[in-house]
Amino acid sequence: MRSQIEGQLKAQLESRKTRSLLRSLVVIPESSADFSSNDFLGLARNPALGSRFLKELASFPKHSPPLGSTGSRLLDGNSRYAEDLEVIIANFHHAEAALIFNSGFDANVGFFSSVPQPGDVILYDEYIHASVHDGMKVSRAGVKKAFLHNDLHHLAELLQNIRREDGERAAVSSESPKERNIFVAVESVYSMDGDTAPLREIVDLLEPHGAHLIVDEAHATGVYGLHGRGLVNELGLESRVFARLHTFSKALASNGAALVGPKILKDYLINYARPLIYSTFTSFSNLASVKSAYEMLISGETVKLVESVRGLITYFRSNIQIPEHMLLPSTSPIQGIIMDGNAKVNALSQQLIRAGLNVKPIRFPTVPKGKERVRICLHSHNTQEQVEQLIQIVQAWIQEDRATMSVTMPAILSISPSTELPVTEEQKPSLQSTSTPSLSSSRPALSMSTLSAKPVRPLHSKL
Repeated sequence: MRSQIEGQLKAQLESRKTRSLLRSLVVIPESSADFSSNDFLGLARNPALGSRFLKELASFPKHSPPLGSTGSRLLDGNSRYAEDLEVIIANFHHAEAALIFNSGFDANVGFFSSVPQPGDVILYDEYIHASVHDGMKVSRAGVKKAFLHNDLHHLAELLQNIRREDGERAAVSSESPKERNIFVAVESVYSMDGDTAPLREIVDLLEPHGAHLIVDEAHATGVYGLHGRGLVNELGLESRVFARLHTFSKALASNGAALVGPKILKDYLINYARPLIYSTFTSFSNLASVKSAYEMLISGETVKLVESVRGLITYFRSNIQIPEHMLLPSTSPIQGIIMDGNAKVNALSQQLIRAGLNVKPIRFPTVPKGKERVRICLHSHNTQEQVEQLIQIVQAWIQEDRATMSVTMPAILSISPSTELPVTEEQKPSLQSTSTPSLSSSRPALSMSTLSAKPVRPLHSKL
């Protein structure tokens, strides 16, 4: 007999299932073409990185260091090896200091839960990562407000309101209250939309208000900037950004992350960031993997891999023919096809998976309702033929879905342009027509039944 809590858990899972929201763990077949992972440069299976990693491990004396870190970094888990790696990372990213965390999630939670002081202000892009939200939940900041995604006008309005309030408080206070610290959280490349933040404009906006910018570079590390230093580096803004988060688990094929910024920030986080203080530190083998990946970046070995990814991004966006509003406006390796509803993105994802292409659905509530999408990640190890196969399956599926919708929609009254009927003001909005972008006829219409799991012959050769 199930306990009460087991019954409640089962009911909640059944509710998710009926809404096409149920999650489960799956094992991806090795034969699948990868269009889902964050392994943008293909380093996870790169022989050069593998060789560097094994050589690094072999350089350790027997049983020194140990396999695991053996404890929290503030107890027994720290090492000269970890501190030397932080110097390498800080120098590479042109920062005063770097502090390694077990994950990017831990780093964001550690920062936003501890750095903002009582009464401070956190402004964050509405699409910011869940880890920032979890950090803000336990933050001592007095104000936590979202601004519309990449909306400079909305951000400027919030900044002006905050400083006006500070001025009003100072005018009525017998003391001289300090201005509140303002922290602004953005991602350089957004994980679900693939678009980039207008970092240069944001920095210009923040500086007159004395606000501090924190940039999550998780999806830019390795891909943007000189030798993969990130988008902040590419735009020449390193000295104007308070803190940056660089993760090792995406393009660098390892685990963990580093916050880079002022040395005083590192010292403060060592004292107050709970995820760092109360977690066993990452293993030596992982630190060796991170070091090996950074050596590849520093040596320039990943430059050609980045060029390969950029070529596939150009090919994908130049050749896919779907209604413009369905394609995410992204120039990063993260692309996406937007559809309305969890059921549709699930169906298209399953169609692609059956064809041997690993593409995952991103559903509400992970993304806003009506903005559900299949998330497509392009990598240096993808081929042009695989991308072409993906394009054809997506186009054919959308064509069939639109055809099905047109058949099942209720018939509506057709009114000739020359016919004049009396219309009241209340009725006018219901007769306004909307047009749907048509699919390009540059490609032959394909039925889903004509597409196999084998890569199709490319129709274009623009690379």
